[in-house]
Amino acid sequence: MIHQKEIILPSFKRGFHLITDVIVREIGPMPETGLLNIFLKHTSAGLTINENADPSVRYDFESFINKLIPENHPLYTHILEGDDDMPAHIKSSLFGNSLTIPISGSKLSLGTWQGIYLCEFRNYGGARSILATIVA
Repeated sequence: MIHQKEIILPSFKRGFHLITDVIVREIGPMPETGLLNIFLKHTSAGLTINENADPSVRYDFESFINKLIPENHPLYTHILEGDDDMPAHIKSSLFGNSLTIPISGSKLSLGTWQGIYLCEFRNYGGARSILATIVA
């Protein structure tokens, strides 16, 4: 069995945002076992799994990645869409736009402190679209 659903996330400000609850709510009942793939249909945001307990993790992610990949770098030639656009593309490529998570016992088989993050790399990225695919 394969089931797909498009999930439209609301607009988030730039940063790292936990979306685990949104994903679980939107996909509804899960099979006893299987796989969930979530695919972000954008080139200036990303997905990752990381610690969901301490909010300072989100702050540190944002601070470090912005230092690593700054705006207005002299090597950028793709600059017509704003100072945050080219860095957002690079960050998106590094983080990736797809995650696959096992389903066990009709739940996502995440670790105790793991959560799914939307990594919004644009200042005003707008609503984001995720295609969720469950394979059972």
